[in-house]
Parts: sequence; C-alpha cells; structure tokens
Amino acid sequence: MTAGTILVDTREELAGLLSEARTAGRRVGLVPTMGALHDGHASLMREARAQVGEGPVVASIFVNPMQFAPGEDLDRYPRTLGADLEVCSAEGVDVVFAPAVDEVYPGGEPEITVDPGPLATVLEGASRPTHFRGVLTVVAKLFGLVRADVAVFGQKDFQQLTLVRRMVADLCMGVDVVGARTVREPDGLAMSSRNRNLDPEQRRRAVALHHALVEARDAARWGVDVALEAARAEMRQAHGVDLDYLVIRAADLTELPDDVPEGTAGRVLVAARVGDTRLIDNMPITLGATRAPAGRGDS
Repeated sequence: MTAGTILVDTREELAGLLSEARTAGRRVGLVPTMGALHDGHASLMREARAQVGEGPVVASIFVNPMQFAPGEDLDRYPRTLGADLEVCSAEGVDVVFAPAVDEVYPGGEPEITVDPGPLATVLEGASRPTHFRGVLTVVAKLFGLVRADVAVFGQKDFQQLTLVRRMVADLCMGVDVVGARTVREPDGLAMSSRNRNLDPEQRRRAVALHHALVEARDAARWGVDVALEAARAEMRQAHGVDLDYLVIRAADLTELPDDVPEGTAGRVLVAARVGDTRLIDNMPITLGATRAPAGRGDS
C-alpha cells in the first residue's frame, strides 16, 4: 500500500490496491458507511485498525438506494465526500471506496438479493419492510468486493448488526463481524448522520431517547415490565417526540420468555420521530427479578 488515504470509485481500482496485501497474507478490514461521517464512524475506523494491525483498512462511502423505500429520505441524506475524506485520512484509512450507483448495481437493481429472514419484519422492519433486504444485499456485495477478513459495524444500528452476523453465519461468508460501542454526544444522544437535520429545539428534545434507555437500564433489575414502564414514562414527558417503538428483547433480539431468569442479558431499543427526522437508539441491560418490590411497580 502507498502512504496516505487513496480514493477509488471502481471495482478494478479497489481490487488492484488490495492485491498486494492479500498476497502478503495481511488482514483486510472494512468499515461500511453511507458517508456524512462523524466521531462515531471514526471510532469504527480505529477499531478496524486495531483488528487488522498493518493490514489495509477500507472505508466504503455509498448511499445505498436499495435500503430506502419510496418517500424515505434518500435525497435528503447528506453527501459530504470532501469532509468524509478528511475524517478517513485522520484515522489512517488506507482506501476509501466511493462508487457510483451503477458501479455497485450494474444494470439496475439486482434480480438476486439477500432475504433477511423473520427478524427483518419487526422493529425497524415493521415500518420499513424492504430496508434490510437492501442493507444485507449491499453488505454482501461489499464483502465480496473487498474480500474483508473483518468488518466493523456500530452497535447503534443493533438490528442491522444482528442481521449482518446472522447472514455471515448462515451463508458461511468467513468475515469476522465486530460490533463497536455506540459513541454519544455529551448529553447522551447517540451520534448519527441524521442529527444534523434537527433544529436546536428538536435537538434538545431528541435526548429523550437516551433518557428513556437509561431509565430502562436502571429499572431492569426489577424485571421487564418495570423497566419498560420506566422508559415509557420518560417518553410520555417528551413533547414533540413521536414514539414508534420501545421494546426489550433478548441480547440476540429474540423474544424474551414469560419468566426471565435472573441475570439475563437483554437489549432495550427505541425509535422515534423528532420533526421529520427518524432516530433510533438502544442499550444493553441486565434483567433481574420478574416482579418489582413494593413501591416500584407503579413507577
């Protein structure tokens, strides 16, 4: 690899740049993004570097039309390639792959795509039924083009991370999928490219999502019902925040049993609209007893 970050936009250029590393047996890391990079993305790049050592780190920047349904914010999605390249360079990314749509989808939308399975029909999939088909299809393409040994995704998009891991396992793709922790603003709001769409008042209101997750985490020792009610009470106080879902699932996003064993690892997930901007967040929790002690049940 040559020094500095190299920008490529074709598959041939990408393959040529990575051939030496593959021949030498160095691990190749991939950070798939849609651009509009922030400190959360930068942390994924640092994690990729830690995973591959002296091997090349590739960041893809591609706003994937397949994961946007009609009427969603494909056209609104920020495109900031110049600033994104500065982030990648500062984090020591070797290659930025920023292809055009017809480079990724020659001939238009593919006839053969990845079926994301039943998990894609709930949570984000309930309101965006074609979303994960598009996500997994483009991720599978990127895995094939980069031939990555390790790929790093953020835990903020936890359902996406879970589905990518399932795809890799079920299709025997041979990629190590690493989930990096969510990076947050000082007030707790999860970093997201969509945050820039919020006006100052909406930005102030948006932190309610984080507050709700914290309430659920702190009440989780009293069981699922108490944790959910604590989070919902927080959201009821959040004016101007239109709740889509607020749920607690097992750590792999399967449904929890009626009687949850003490110490069960779970995940609390929330999605809401603030103005025209849809935000998601989640947090790991540890569930305790299924009944609240006196004084907690009505909290």
